[in-house]
Amino acid sequence: MKTGVSLVRRPRALVGAAALIGTSLTLAACVGPSVTKLSTPPTTDAGLTLSTQHSPQGLILATGSGATLYDFTPDTPTQSACLNDGCVFQWPPLIKNGAITLGRGVNRSLIGTLKRPDGSTQISYDGHPLYTYNNDVKPGMITGQAIDQDGGLWYVLNPEGKQITASFSVSG
Repeated sequence: MKTGVSLVRRPRALVGAAALIGTSLTLAACVGPSVTKLSTPPTTDAGLTLSTQHSPQGLILATGSGATLYDFTPDTPTQSACLNDGCVFQWPPLIKNGAITLGRGVNRSLIGTLKRPDGSTQISYDGHPLYTYNNDVKPGMITGQAIDQDGGLWYVLNPEGKQITASFSVSG
């Protein structure tokens, strides 16, 4: 009895080859350079202000808009270790695009910069490249303190440029 539907048998080799090609294309899309190229500068604007804010451990560095600033322990004064897509997304580097205004308690002599592999200029403080944290969603939030993530610890800095290593958080 014929039903009007014809079944086409595909050789297993063709089905297997198609699956292999699809998997290869998927993997090729996921593999790429280990350095993230920033197409738009994160965490700054032409009027960036470096300031301080209160925390349970005293004054710490922040932007003028209240974003807490962090240091990544594997960094050096001349090189950021936060370069892969995941790290740069979670911990956006503080990028310099213009003049930096100093708020109360910030020491101009401790401000520096370093070149990132994508050519952008990251701001540092006493040799510590600076970052914000994407989970700090409101001004004054401190949720990245003493987190071990992306191959190292993340700490806030005091106005003297020293890491504060005590674990604490502020929900804003």
